[in-house]
Amino acid sequence: MVQVAVLGYGTVGSGVVEVIDKNKEIVSGNVGQELDVKYILDLRDFPDDPYGDKVIHDIDTILNDNEVSIVCEVMGGVGAAYQFTKAALQKGKSVCTSNKELVAKHGPELLQLAKENNCSYLFEASVGGGIPIIRPLNDCLTAERIENITGILNGTTNYILTKMEREGADFATVLKEAQEKGYAERNPEADVEGHDACRKIAILSSLMTGKTVDSEKIYTEGITKVTADDFVYAKATGRTIKLLAKSDAIGEGEVLAMVAPFMVDKDHPLAMVNDVFNAVFVRGNMLGDSMYYGRGAGKLPTASAVVGDVVECARNLGKNIPCRWSTEDAILADAADIEDAYYVRIKADRKAEAQKVFGDSRFVEIADRDKDFAVLTNPMKEKEFAAKCELLGDAVISRIRLY
Repeated sequence: MVQVAVLGYGTVGSGVVEVIDKNKEIVSGNVGQELDVKYILDLRDFPDDPYGDKVIHDIDTILNDNEVSIVCEVMGGVGAAYQFTKAALQKGKSVCTSNKELVAKHGPELLQLAKENNCSYLFEASVGGGIPIIRPLNDCLTAERIENITGILNGTTNYILTKMEREGADFATVLKEAQEKGYAERNPEADVEGHDACRKIAILSSLMTGKTVDSEKIYTEGITKVTADDFVYAKATGRTIKLLAKSDAIGEGEVLAMVAPFMVDKDHPLAMVNDVFNAVFVRGNMLGDSMYYGRGAGKLPTASAVVGDVVECARNLGKNIPCRWSTEDAILADAADIEDAYYVRIKADRKAEAQKVFGDSRFVEIADRDKDFAVLTNPMKEKEFAAKCELLGDAVISRIRLY
């Protein structure tokens, strides 16, 4: 029998226990022997819970029990979760996690620690919830040179943007509704300002290059400035608006990574990813394009990905499952040197000035609107675009990159 401990009995932790229990026959069959949850670590008691008898409060009980060979860290954060993960790996216990913040900050260190102790550190659920993307990059696509990864990596922002497009509502109204439905946290900053997507693209960029991409150095822009008016112009030009996290390999160990809203052509597969769904679009030098789509968050989808890692660890007890991610820092290209085309919305009475500044661009006017117009620029570097906008000053109402 393979014994498992679960650290944290919140949304994902309870989901992990539920998946293992309800799919016990399938999970155990895929392992080749019975798999069972022996302990659940939490500060609280759960006397009325069907698994309440498994709840303990002391991590040492798990660390000192040689029967426990796999630990699921679903606590979140980088405090106790980091200490407990390190301690488990040092004891030779494999760790499976959904903790994107911990993976982004300490991934290479924990992977090295797992290697030294003949166990594994797996984190499929840390990016894209239930969407398989980490293992495809580590296994299925290892013959490829990955040239680009672009994803819709946050369900909350994708839900908000989808509702804004469909209903013509403003950001604040849809955010409040998302909070009422439980799709957005009471403090939504990590989602709407792009920090969550940033940590995820940092992990994917690190796997793409084999080196460490620091999430704190990635240019990150959220969706709080996107308006219903911007969607009017997006529709008029055959586009939609998505928060994209993207990373391009532009040299040996060098990446150009960013998170920002983009106007995406309606014919692109990412434009068709709506509501709380996520997708990751990967381009390899031999395979070409492939896309991985599904529920990027939620109790059971995320828990399913964690348990998938548990099965993989159980099949490889006493071994290290390798991952190409070193402690060496990748080189991050300067966002000011990024070349993009842009959508710019400008006050109607400033058209003459705009024509001087963006004269060779496409101008878009909508018949029943007299307060503004839009410009779709040719590709240019960020610093060149910023200089043009500065010339127009307060005439510029909003700006979004084109994808």
